[in-house]
Amino acid sequence: MANTFTQLYVQIIFSTQNREKLLKRPFRDEVFKYVSGIVKKKKQTPLAVNGAIDHIHIFLGFKPNIAISDLVRDIKHFSTEFINEKEFMHGKFSWQSGYGAYTYSHSQIDTVIKYIMNQEKHHKTKTFKEEYLEYIEKFNVEYDMKYVFD
Repeated sequence: MANTFTQLYVQIIFSTQNREKLLKRPFRDEVFKYVSGIVKKKKQTPLAVNGAIDHIHIFLGFKPNIAISDLVRDIKHFSTEFINEKEFMHGKFSWQSGYGAYTYSHSQIDTVIKYIMNQEKHHKTKTFKEEYLEYIEKFNVEYDMKYVFD
């Protein structure tokens, strides 16, 4: 669109189904690189893609040419196909049905990237569930606990 200018930064967070500890080394980094490729194919700019054994964080420069829900749907769909086709684990892999998406200002980019790239360190003392609830509280998101986790 002519005369349309945006500068949006979004962090997307979601877990494996039932927060199962399925994203194991050494294939975890391969999955995160694949997710980064999906983000690029959707004309978005991946700034950081990382996570831990049971979840993923995707931080991106977001262009409003796609709804965030459609982007997340596509990331989950194609990465699930990738993980299952590569047979990284016994049985079928799947992600949780929901996700969190949070926006940031340009001045916060470096801080968010550092946080995402240090996930293993953060999760030595904090579970994904604790981290996810902290995000919901920090961003003042209204929620009913019975719908937060599958």
